[in-house]
Amino acid sequence: AQLVESGGGSVQPGGSLRLSCVASGFVLNSYAMGWARQVPGKGLEWVSGLYSDHSTYYSDSVKGRFTISRDSAENTIYLQMHNLKPEDTAVYYCKLGGSWGQGTQVTVSS
Repeated sequence: AQLVESGGGSVQPGGSLRLSCVASGFVLNSYAMGWARQVPGKGLEWVSGLYSDHSTYYSDSVKGRFTISRDSAENTIYLQMHNLKPEDTAVYYCKLGGSWGQGTQVTVSS
């Protein structure tokens, strides 16, 4: 079982990115899933979750700007990020059940 993130990169403030997390060896709908991020020297911040009852969670810092979704046919979890801010700069990790991906860097800078 493996989670592979992609879609990170560098963007100017106000820009958008979409992160993808392809899950191999999982049945997507069987697990809670989500995204966390980490800035060097700081703890892991849980950013967004999508649960088996279809409920969602967003941290206050991203609410209204980020959207979590999944494509069960593609076994992929997405995090659409709009109106990015410099404080969104971090390594983003996807989580599915008890497994974590390797992370993808997002840098927001002018």
